Amino acid sequence: MATHKSAKKRARQDLKRRERNRDAKSAVRTAIKKFRLASASGDADQAEATLRSAESQIRRAASKGVIPRTTASRQVARLSMQKNRDAASATS
Repeated sequence: MATHKSAKKRARQDLKRRERNRDAKSAVRTAIKKFRLASASGDADQAEATLRSAESQIRRAASKGVIPRTTASRQVARLSMQKNRDAASATS
């Protein structure tokens, strides 16, 4: 356990940051899950709305350093490709 005043403060900050990061990651995972469910249901309008929401959550987490920017870009690209595949298969 920390004994110096600065070490105690650092421990408090670490706890706050860990909780904040965990909440942000959870929000990203939830947004992605909502998009995948909407996409699987075949509702194009809802899938589009949840994709925008998921992309917003992912980009926000990346901008705050919770997840790497490259990871965020890859996730957004994969979700967009999934939406485009669903749209293409629906029109075929």
